[in-house]
Amino acid sequence: MNLENTALILEGGGLRGVYSSGVLNYLMKKSIYFPYVIGVSMGACNAANYISKQVERNKIVNISFVNDSRYLSYLRLILKGELFGMDFIFNTIPNNLIPFDYETFYNNEQKCITTVSDCISGEPLYYEKNELGKDYLKVLQASSSLPFIAKPVKFRGKILMDGGLSDSIPIKKSIKDGNKKHVLILTQPKGYRKPKSNSSKYAKIKYFKYKGLIKCLQTRTNRYNKTMDYIDQLEERGEVFVIRPKLPLNIGRVERNKPKLYEAYDKGYNDMKILFENMVLYLGK
Repeated sequence: MNLENTALILEGGGLRGVYSSGVLNYLMKKSIYFPYVIGVSMGACNAANYISKQVERNKIVNISFVNDSRYLSYLRLILKGELFGMDFIFNTIPNNLIPFDYETFYNNEQKCITTVSDCISGEPLYYEKNELGKDYLKVLQASSSLPFIAKPVKFRGKILMDGGLSDSIPIKKSIKDGNKKHVLILTQPKGYRKPKSNSSKYAKIKYFKYKGLIKCLQTRTNRYNKTMDYIDQLEERGEVFVIRPKLPLNIGRVERNKPKLYEAYDKGYNDMKILFENMVLYLGK
């Protein structure tokens, strides 16, 4: 199988991303490693463990701690403005509890690009792992920092937040970078379109200093839905291969029901198993 100029694109979606974790588990067990991987938010977190070749780590990290207050706490959200314990997730877990294989990750020749949003300009920024070094987890944290439930991340003179705000599914970035084939792992079923949101009204108050962030929230629904229209067109022409759940996963961004999360994970694994031969045919064109 020739994977040259082939990209793997990972959507976010909070804990819906355990579906993608299941897909990646199957790909790793088949030793399928794409040379170019780009992720957003939870998709970027999934990408990290894919690049480090830690087959079960996505499953363990994304599900095991959901009922641990160090991981997720509404009290912390009230007191500190942070629903997820970012230091726990991006420091304690990878460095102490469930070690992240930094050596394999950085020595891997696969490109790993993390998408973030610039709160001042409102534009997406894309960081490749080799240009970040020890700062990689800081950018990964920024890509996963949603407005209202996380704090903006200061990084190299910029203020960054969740990558999905500015580029939810970076298919155009992948095309621009010269990839000819694209495998997308999405967390919503075909036909899903994002409903309108009033979040930009609250953002004008809470984030009045960050004009770009406000712009992102004002235009996000329209941009997301246009991207999905574009992906559907590419899929109809056979120019991309899409893996996504057939039905809504019925889990929220901050889901704490472990059986539901394991079920979503298993759906991802089984869907990839079913679609694997078709994906191989697409990649062999």
